Amino acid sequence: MSTSRGHRPRRPQRQAQKPPAAGKASCGESKAPCGDSRPRRSASRSEAFQRELSTKRRGELAELAFLHKATALGFRLSKPYGDSDRYDFITDSGNRLYRVQIKCTTQFLNGHYHLNTHRRIHGKAVPYTLDEIDFFGALVIPENSWFLIPLSHVLGITSLLLPQRKARRHPYQRYREAWPLLCEPDGLTFR
Repeated sequence: MSTSRGHRPRRPQRQAQKPPAAGKASCGESKAPCGDSRPRRSASRSEAFQRELSTKRRGELAELAFLHKATALGFRLSKPYGDSDRYDFITDSGNRLYRVQIKCTTQFLNGHYHLNTHRRIHGKAVPYTLDEIDFFGALVIPENSWFLIPLSHVLGITSLLLPQRKARRHPYQRYREAWPLLCEPDGLTFR
C-alpha cells in the first residue's frame, strides 16, 4: 500500500465474532470457559479434569436434590459451612439429628447401580466411620430414587451395588425411599 501525504494506510477491518452458542461461554478462539486462563494440558489430563468437574457438579446437584426432597417431606436441614466435615447435611425430624453424606450414581454394572461409599485419602479408598456420619443419602440418578442407608448397616464397606427399581429381593431394596428412618429415635427401626 502506498501512502500519500497526510494519509495513513487503512487497517484491515476486524471480523465480527459470532456470539457464543446459547448456554456456552467462550473467550475468543479458545474453547475454555470465560475467565479460564489455565494453560492447556495434554488430552488425558484435560479429560480427567473435565471428568472431575462433571463428577463434582453431579455431586452438587445431588445435594440440591436432597435438599429439595427432604424439605418437601418436612425435614429441617442444616448445611455445614465449607467442605471440612465428612457429612453434607444435618437432618432434624424433631426426634433426633442425623449427619447425612450425600452420594449419587449413574454407573450401571451387572444389573445394579454401583455406588462408592468411601472417601479418598492419598489416593486410597477409606470407608466412613460412625464418628463421621450416620447415614448415606444415595441418589440413583437414572431412576430418580433415593436410598437412605444407615452407616451402621454397611460399616467398613467401600462400595455398594444398589438394585434397580424392578428388583424384588435385594438386601438394599428396603432402604429405597426409606425417609422414615430419619424420623426414628434410633434410626434403625423397620416396619
